[in-house]
Amino acid sequence: MAPPPAVEPLPLGDVDLTDLDRFTDGLSPWRMFHTLRLRDPVHWQPEAAPNSGFWALTRHQDITRVDRDPGTFTSTRFVNLEEVDDDQIALRASILELDGTRHRALRALLQKQFGHSVISGYTDFLRGLTARTLDAALPRGTFDFVTHVSADFPINVLARLLDVPPEDNKRLIAWGNRLIGNTDPDYADVLLDSADSERYRHLPFRSPAATEVFAYGRELARQRRGGTGTDLVSRLVNERPRDGVPLSPQDFDNYFLLLVVAGNETTRHAISHAALALIEHPDQLDRLRADPALIPAAVEEFLRWASPVYHFRRTATRDTELGGKQIKEGDKVVMWFASGNRDETVFPDPYAFDVTRTPNDHLTFGKSSPHLCLGNLLARTEIRIMFEELVPRIADIRLSGPVRRVRSNFVNGIKHLPVHVTTV
Repeated sequence: MAPPPAVEPLPLGDVDLTDLDRFTDGLSPWRMFHTLRLRDPVHWQPEAAPNSGFWALTRHQDITRVDRDPGTFTSTRFVNLEEVDDDQIALRASILELDGTRHRALRALLQKQFGHSVISGYTDFLRGLTARTLDAALPRGTFDFVTHVSADFPINVLARLLDVPPEDNKRLIAWGNRLIGNTDPDYADVLLDSADSERYRHLPFRSPAATEVFAYGRELARQRRGGTGTDLVSRLVNERPRDGVPLSPQDFDNYFLLLVVAGNETTRHAISHAALALIEHPDQLDRLRADPALIPAAVEEFLRWASPVYHFRRTATRDTELGGKQIKEGDKVVMWFASGNRDETVFPDPYAFDVTRTPNDHLTFGKSSPHLCLGNLLARTEIRIMFEELVPRIADIRLSGPVRRVRSNFVNGIKHLPVHVTTV
């Protein structure tokens, strides 16, 4: 299937998934992914030293195969592109960088808190919070949707889950930006690829912000250890993993930091991308306005379209074959979920934003993977309620300035989304 002109593929020789500046224009990544799916779906991508290159997977079926097979493609050598030594792994590994029994045990600590029975109990809270967020933002008329809606809403949810005061929200948002935005000069204290980052090589994301998050989490742990709270921190410090191995202080630090990042960043960017998609496709907004019952299914299209995390990495544990290529033990294998979400063999007319698309077999949270996003139900619920509340309130929404994206090939994030809104 030939792509529409907006996603005309690049020559294969022009593809460079390590060029972060190409991930700021909203178009180049999709052109590169399209080229790779058509021409070289298991593609060797060279990297600058000290990294050694990686296999880029861009087809839905290959991504799914790798994500479901931790025996052959492990997370324990880390899930981002940075190549780490054993000392760094020992200090920085979170639940994302574990496989097998220990991964399942740490995941189980909080799994019930993100299950249907608990999340359904948050519905009234989420709807009230959404209403307050929109009540504060929409009367402004012209405002930054990221600042006043996308970032504000999920951080309040995270504060509730952690049982921390709302006045800490700005710190939580800033920490997430500094950690995930470690390749963006607007966010990073120290850029990941700079010589200065070597000073922070033993910290998550090589970011000094990690020390601040650790200190904040440790104080919460001190206050709640031995208590009867049901918040996420209380459960981490007071419950024993089912494998019988208690959380070490380092385990707690890394788990808490992951909650701060994952509980804010991905939902925030998914909401921003969904809003931008509705602005750019007003016919789809009209469909939702005419039939709000479409919104729950539309959430899946929002997630496919947004693809808020571009990729996760695995490492081959043995020589194997994938897509006709010979993968060697120790090779980095990178699953480009965003590309899989535009795979022509799975999604008819994949570059069309269609709120009625069904089926919608997107990869945004992983697909039947041991690492399926723990908070996927919460994220879906947050996004659904946000647009159930937002769509009936707006008569018109349009851009009032340029969209600015995070300089990153890891997080597909929007930094600024200036809009002008006319309410009903």
